[in-house]
Amino acid sequence: MRVWTKDSLEHIVEQRMRGAKFIAVSNREPYIHELVHGRIECVKPASGLTSAIDPIMRASGGIWIAHGSGTGDRHAVDAFDHVLVPPENPAYSLRRVWIPADVEAEYYYGLANEGLWPLCHIVFHRPQFRRRQWDSYRTANQLFAEAVLEEANGKPAFVFIQDYHLGLLPGILRRANPELTIAQFWHIPWPNSETFRAFPWKQELLEGLLGNDLLGFQLPHHCENFLDSIQRNLGATIDPDRARVTRKERLTSVRAFPISIDFEQYERMASSPDILQGQAAWKAQIGYIPAILGIGIDRIDYTKGIPERLQALDLLFAEHPEYLGKLTFVQVGVPSRTAISEYQQLNDSVVEQVNAIGRKWARGSWKPLLFIHHHVDQEALIALCSMANFCIVSSLHDGMNLVAKEFAASRIDQKGVLVLSAFAGAARELTPALIVNPFATEEMAAAIHAAITMPLAEQRRRMTRMRSAIAVNNIYAWAARVVHALSTTRAAVKKGAARNAAHRSVKLGAAS
Repeated sequence: MRVWTKDSLEHIVEQRMRGAKFIAVSNREPYIHELVHGRIECVKPASGLTSAIDPIMRASGGIWIAHGSGTGDRHAVDAFDHVLVPPENPAYSLRRVWIPADVEAEYYYGLANEGLWPLCHIVFHRPQFRRRQWDSYRTANQLFAEAVLEEANGKPAFVFIQDYHLGLLPGILRRANPELTIAQFWHIPWPNSETFRAFPWKQELLEGLLGNDLLGFQLPHHCENFLDSIQRNLGATIDPDRARVTRKERLTSVRAFPISIDFEQYERMASSPDILQGQAAWKAQIGYIPAILGIGIDRIDYTKGIPERLQALDLLFAEHPEYLGKLTFVQVGVPSRTAISEYQQLNDSVVEQVNAIGRKWARGSWKPLLFIHHHVDQEALIALCSMANFCIVSSLHDGMNLVAKEFAASRIDQKGVLVLSAFAGAARELTPALIVNPFATEEMAAAIHAAITMPLAEQRRRMTRMRSAIAVNNIYAWAARVVHALSTTRAAVKKGAARNAAHRSVKLGAAS
C-alpha cells in the first residue's frame, strides 16, 4: 500500500491545482506572534487542525487566512496584513483578519462554542442559542469572506475552509464568485437530524454549507447525519449512493476523510537523543520513578471524559489496592476557553477531583495522580508518551482525537497500551486498542487493569498494528485524498454546469 510523503503530496498539489491559488481559511491561525518583554516572538500553537493543514500549505505555497489573535500579530504583518511563515523557512503567506473583540466574544465563545460545539458533540451539555451571537457569527463569516475574495482577486482559486466556526462562509463566497472551487472540512461530529432540529437557524446554516463543492467529515456516520439533516430541512435532491446534494442546480459532494498526523515526524522525534532529557525532566517533576505510569493528554473540555477516567482510576485503586504506591497517573490538562463559565467550572471541578483522590489514596511521597495544568510542548509530550505503560483517551464524543494516534506513533519500542473510547472517531481505525465505554466506570477500571497486566508480546502485537495503520493513513494521505476529491468534484461540477447551459440553450432555441 502506498505511503504518502511530503514530496508525493507536493506532486499531487502541483498536478491537481494546475497553477490555481490555494487559500486555506480557519478561525485559528497556524502561527501566533506575541509581544514578550518588548520583543515579538512567533509561537506555533498546539492544534490538530493547524497541524493538519500546514503540510498542504507548505506544498502549495498558498495563502492561509485566519483571525489575528496574538498580542504581536499586528506588529508582525505588512501593510496588507500578510506575514510569511514559518519564520525559520518561509513557505506560504499568512493573511490575518481582525475581528472586533465584541464580535469575537459572541461569534467564537458564544455561537460557535456555547452553541454549535455542545450541539454537535451530544454529551449531555445543553447548548445555548442567542440571536445576537448568531448575528456576530454572520458578521465574522462576512469578514473572512471579504479577505478571501480580496486574495482570490477574481482569479481561479481553491478555497479550503476549516471547521464549524465558518459554516456560512461557503454560501457567501458562492454568491459573490460562483467560479471559486470551495471545500470545507468539518472537524467535529455532525449530530443526528433530531438533535440538529434544536438549532434555531438550521436552514441558513445548511444553505451556507451547501455553498461548498465538497464537504468533508471525519466519519461516514457524520456524512449520513448531515444528508439526513438536509433531507428533513431543505428542499434538496439527495443521491445517497454517491453522497451528493443538488440544490438550485448546485452540486455538493459529501465525503468522509478521517484526519491523521505526521507519523514520520513523531517517530523521528521519539528516536531523537533529546528524548532521554525529556524523560529525565518528567521523572524529576513526578519526584520518583513510578513502577506503573499511566497518562492522559487533553484540553480541559467536557467532551474529553476527564472526570470519568478519574472516577475509573479511583475505582481501580479501591478494587486493586496492590497498585497503591506503584501506579501514578499523570493527567496533562491544558486550560481551554476559560472565558466561558462552564469551562472554568470544569477546570475547578477537575482540580477538586484530583485533590480528593490524592487525599484518599496518597501514601507518603507517592501520589496516585499528578495534574499538569498548563500547556506542554510537543517534545515533552512525546517523551511522556514514550515512558507510559498505558494511555487513556476517554472522549464522550470526539470527531477523531489525535492524541490516540500520537501516543501510538511515539511508541517506537512497540510497547504500551492504548485505552480508547468507543465514541472517539479514532476507535474506527485503532481497533487493536482496548475499546471502552467511558460512561461505564466499572468497564473503564477493568480496561485499565487489563492494560497494566497485558503481556509484553500482546502489547507489541497490538501496538505494531496500530502504528502500521497510522503510518499508511498519515496526514499526507489525508491531504492528498482531500485535494484529489476537491479537483475531481470541481471537474464534475463544471461538466454539469456546461451540460445544463447547453440544455437551456437548446430549450431557448426550440422556443424561438
